Amino acid sequence: MVNSLDLKLPGYMVYCVVISCLGSFSNGWVIGSANVPGTVTHACQNGSAHVVSKAFPDCLPMNDALWGFAVASFCVGGLVGGFFGGAIQTKFGRKKTIIFNNIGWIIGSLLIGVSVHTAMFIVGRLFCGISCGLGSLTTPTYVGETSTVKARGTMGTCNQFAIVIGILLASVIGLPLASVPLWRINYAIVAIPAIAQFILMYGCVESPRWLISQNRLEEARASLQRLRPGADVEEEFYMMVEGVLGTAAAKAMVNYSSANDDVDERKDTFEENHLEDGSEDQDARPQMNMIQIWRDPTIRKIGIIVLMLHVIQQLIGMNAVMYYSTTIFNMSFDAQMSQYMAIVTTVVNFVATIVSLILIDRMGRRPLLLIAEAGACIFSVLLIIGYVYQIGALLIVSVFCYVISFAIGVGPIPWMLTSEVSPVYASSSIGALATAMNWAMNFLIGQCFPIIFAAIQGYSFAIFAAIALAAFIFTWFFVPETKNRTIESIVRSFEH
Repeated sequence: MVNSLDLKLPGYMVYCVVISCLGSFSNGWVIGSANVPGTVTHACQNGSAHVVSKAFPDCLPMNDALWGFAVASFCVGGLVGGFFGGAIQTKFGRKKTIIFNNIGWIIGSLLIGVSVHTAMFIVGRLFCGISCGLGSLTTPTYVGETSTVKARGTMGTCNQFAIVIGILLASVIGLPLASVPLWRINYAIVAIPAIAQFILMYGCVESPRWLISQNRLEEARASLQRLRPGADVEEEFYMMVEGVLGTAAAKAMVNYSSANDDVDERKDTFEENHLEDGSEDQDARPQMNMIQIWRDPTIRKIGIIVLMLHVIQQLIGMNAVMYYSTTIFNMSFDAQMSQYMAIVTTVVNFVATIVSLILIDRMGRRPLLLIAEAGACIFSVLLIIGYVYQIGALLIVSVFCYVISFAIGVGPIPWMLTSEVSPVYASSSIGALATAMNWAMNFLIGQCFPIIFAAIQGYSFAIFAAIALAAFIFTWFFVPETKNRTIESIVRSFEH
């Protein structure tokens, strides 16, 4: 019988990951839904008049500042959802959190779809944002805790891949819906994947690691066995129990299951593997709150690395580049073609994410992240050169190459590493802080970049080049490789 640690892509596990990532698709749709039909949403010809429909105004008139806040308000919801998400997923479990998180998308999308006032639109974006924040924490956690060691990178990239698909489809479908009153449908569509996930997620198992943290050990073993059909799960289960409840509990579980000599022999091997570095038997660890993680030297080290990766992901300037891309394309194309080129940019993002999906478990996380950060630095500098010397072709190529650099590493890897380097007893608190920080930086960039860009124009990308360089140095010295390693062994490496 094959050892579950040697499995790569068992079918049921892939199914659970794909269904959990429907929430990431909804996240991407919310991000992209305001891009193409944005103008007709807040600045249509008839304004708030009921010309096309007696029930709804043609659009919701807003000035640019209010529209900017209305679009970015989902980031505020994301910050709230992410911050409180740790406690929610710890108390109710990953599966239930993912299921009921869809309620925010359903309510929010319907509120926007039938909105008759600006306030309804903003409240709807807030509801969607709360689900985006909670989902961006819980989905990577669930994926990381249920995936096989050898496919955890590929499965983890599915989270970002689903977000990119959501952004792409929202932009493509947004083109024919960018009119009165069809713009309402564009915002309401996200309810469809939300309802689908609400139903289909019931067919998925709960995270074995979360079940272990709740002392539901037999349920955890059964859950792991369903995720690894036809495989021997004893060694992997031992490591999970040891990482959460301590060595004594893990030994007890192995003894309990020792029905033959082979398992007894493997148990001795487990003990040698786990204690060969001279470390003492591990004790059970209670769940840590957001204050306690800073008091533990090992967890503090992990927390700082995770937080820095999420700060880098936003401050490196991807959202700013996407914002600036419209201006770049307008230098070389007419307004309609610029709109199409913006969609091409999302296609480039999509293709590059597929490349990341293929490479992540071959090359590893650290090399891809270093390549991505180096690329972001180089192409930010080239953007400045293209701006200074008005070289339209260089600007366009730089935008595409920057997007590729971001998509292969800086986009997916911080979310993946959050679940890979955090032990179960601290993952919710670390993940909640990281998610809240990510959404806070997202909101900061969305609000501050237009002001910075208005003041110094293309030179603003010097800031992002400097941040990308600092990110490369940080990754080189502090970020470990997690490829083909269990979560428990990764955490143990921070103790030295």
